[in-house]
Amino acid sequence: MTPLTPQQALLRAQAVLAEVFGYQAFRGQQADIVAHVGAGGDALVLMPTGGGKSLCYQIPAIVRQRAGWGVTLVVSPLIALMHDQVGALREAGVEAAYLNSSLSAEEAAAVEQRLMRGELTLLYAAPERIVTPRFLARLEALHAARRLALFAIDEAHCVSQWGHDFRPEYRELAVLPERFAGVPRIALTATADALTRADIVAHLRLEQARTFVASFDRPNIRYTIVEKRDSLRQLLRFIEQEHGGPHGHDSGIVYCQSRRKVEDVAARLAAAGLRALPYHAGLDAATRQRHQDRFLREEGWLMVATIAFGMGIDKPDVRFVAHLDLPKNIEGYYQETGRAGRDGEPANAWMAYGLQDVVQQRRLIDESAASDDFKRVLRGKLDALLALAESTGCRRQQLLAYFGEASGPCGNCDNCLQPPQTWDATEPARKLLSCIYRLQQSGGAFGAGHVIDVLRGLDTDKVRQHGHTALSTFGIGREYDETLWRRLLRQLIALGAVHVGGEFHTLHLTAAARPILRGEQPVRLRVAPAGDAAGRGGARGERRARAVASEARLPLLGREVLAALKAWRAEVAREHDLPAYVIFHDATLRAIAERLPRSAADLHDIPGLGEKKREAYGRDVLRLVAEVCDAQDASAADDGQAQSVWG
Repeated sequence: MTPLTPQQALLRAQAVLAEVFGYQAFRGQQADIVAHVGAGGDALVLMPTGGGKSLCYQIPAIVRQRAGWGVTLVVSPLIALMHDQVGALREAGVEAAYLNSSLSAEEAAAVEQRLMRGELTLLYAAPERIVTPRFLARLEALHAARRLALFAIDEAHCVSQWGHDFRPEYRELAVLPERFAGVPRIALTATADALTRADIVAHLRLEQARTFVASFDRPNIRYTIVEKRDSLRQLLRFIEQEHGGPHGHDSGIVYCQSRRKVEDVAARLAAAGLRALPYHAGLDAATRQRHQDRFLREEGWLMVATIAFGMGIDKPDVRFVAHLDLPKNIEGYYQETGRAGRDGEPANAWMAYGLQDVVQQRRLIDESAASDDFKRVLRGKLDALLALAESTGCRRQQLLAYFGEASGPCGNCDNCLQPPQTWDATEPARKLLSCIYRLQQSGGAFGAGHVIDVLRGLDTDKVRQHGHTALSTFGIGREYDETLWRRLLRQLIALGAVHVGGEFHTLHLTAAARPILRGEQPVRLRVAPAGDAAGRGGARGERRARAVASEARLPLLGREVLAALKAWRAEVAREHDLPAYVIFHDATLRAIAERLPRSAADLHDIPGLGEKKREAYGRDVLRLVAEVCDAQDASAADDGQAQSVWG
């Protein structure tokens, strides 16, 4: 075993980066992280989806294994993620395996034998397996032999009760520093506010760990939030305008709150001619796996899903994520939208949002069995998301501020691209709050529909039955229609001036209503966009133009080579039972199409083409490039001959 200084670890890590993964330079804080962890330090890493988190533990694992420290254990919550990451490592020539319920008893025993023989560099396993007495005993045997190099805890936000993916078994990982002192640990997540970070540190015993916080910004993602009218029709228009094309539609994810809605939306999208599949926990495991495999391994599929789908989905070319219902909090929204554009190419995060979303989320919190303190935290997190949805300023600036990151206007969200017009809605807001107050004084609390009927002076049976035609607020809002009152009510709920509660979703004033009623706090309301816009933020087709720009820059020959490479990659992926991007990312194929390598030496320094992949696929890549180039040369010669004949 060779103790390493951070400088030595970094030098070895740079060699591994080039040799194994085919990249010449680290990005962002990756170099500092791999140097620290490679030298045996503990770390907490917060890095956005697509930022290269996996390399932050995979490279130290290889460095430490080569230095004689043994195997790295990766804690991972999902079978699909384990399968794809292990497949990618094997493609790169790294000895990796996983232990999960997809293996037979014989297969699992074979993996454990390889582990104990010291044949693995990385082993992926779920937290519930790791903390079993039997598995801990195996780890203790490795530790006693000084063959336990590193613990990598992926998706570390699962440890926090405040996180959006809380998994109690993650808390049991506190046993690792207790029983395996001296083995470094790295915990990684793409999403954690200050409260969640504190939970991760406390429950994983990472008080002495270095914290690395990368920027949460995903500048390639365009954020758009529209007022919900006919959400399915709005979604169809958005997909057609932004993600449709003559060669089919882009891959995307559509999130819905309920299983029933998932099934309905998937069926209606399919009826509209889109390739859409449902995914939720109510489907049997085989159906879920079949739908997920199709989405991951083929192009142009839409996955309509509850939040049961997503964590660990590494598909890089998801061009959009759409929400037809409001998520529970900003962390969930950020995590889900972050599944778009992992390849760095332009992508969209689109959401339709309405008053009923607010009412539903408030009700779920109020009716939960959680403690009052816990509910208060959940309401605060929901309020932050409502403020984002109602904002007339830069969406990205507000989103990043939630995670403690200062920024300026981004120029790539709906509010930046087409700043919304606003008007002074203070007086209508005071009328609405006054109406709620008068209704409470009259002996009861009522829902949004009844309050708006009274405001508008509608002499309905219910209004007459309760004697509300005699109220001083009856008819004081006749000048506005129901849509405007609902929009204003939604904003007052987001501001915390109105609370929705009880079995019948009745409206109640809060202390925050007082300054508005007194005229001390102005309320400005967004002017509703004209027509049934799918969203704002760019002319039709402009997003697609941005997305294909990197390929369009290739000359005709390069585009033909790229098409041939993609077809070949798809065949290889099917043979290996892996998603295509595990074989080669699109960026690697584009680099090959740009350089048009004709010899083995030309394959060096192509990003993503490490030593093992050059050995495994270099000959096929060179053959394909030669075939396309030679065919074009022959075509050009024929054209020249024809010109001489007809000249």
